[in-house]
This record gives sequence, C-alpha cells and structure tokens, in this order.
Amino acid sequence: MSEKIRDENTDFLFRAILTLENIEECYKFFEDLCTVSEIKEMSKRLKAAKMLRENYIYTDIAQETGLSTATISRVNRCLKYGSDGYIMVLERLERERRRQ
Repeated sequence: MSEKIRDENTDFLFRAILTLENIEECYKFFEDLCTVSEIKEMSKRLKAAKMLRENYIYTDIAQETGLSTATISRVNRCLKYGSDGYIMVLERLERERRRQ
C-alpha cells in the first residue's frame, strides 16, 4: 500500500509530522492541515483499532465511536492484513502508558 501513496509530497508531509515535539504542536499543525471532521474521523478509527484489539464487538465500537460498521470492518481488515501501522502505534502507546 505505501507504494501507492509514496511520492515526494507525501514524504515531505511525513517528515513534517516527524518534527512535531508534543501534543500541543500536533494540535496546531493538524488544525491547520485538516478539517475538524478529518481529525475526528482519524481519531475514531484509531479508537476502533484499539477496541478491536481489545476484542470489543462491532456494535459496541459503533456505539462508542459513531463509526459505521463498514468503516470498522475496514479498520479490522487493516489490523489483520494491513501494513501493521495500527498495531505498531497501539503497542507503542501501551508501552508508554505502562511506563507512566
């Protein structure tokens, strides 16, 4: 999949994201870059991925996040057959949470 989106502009975007140093900087950058709806949608998908890994059922995830079951299914497919991006991030967040 990354080959489908990889180009000079996307590399530039991801390098920019990697320069962000804290949550406040993330808010500033993403508020300028994305619409509120886009940010909310991304956050719901990540929450759905977390809930799927915790074995929640689709109806509970839909109720908690407001996502459609089709979107939840897509997130689940990414968890099972994707590039492991969700898994990588969720595992890192969990390790960080345990350290605190």
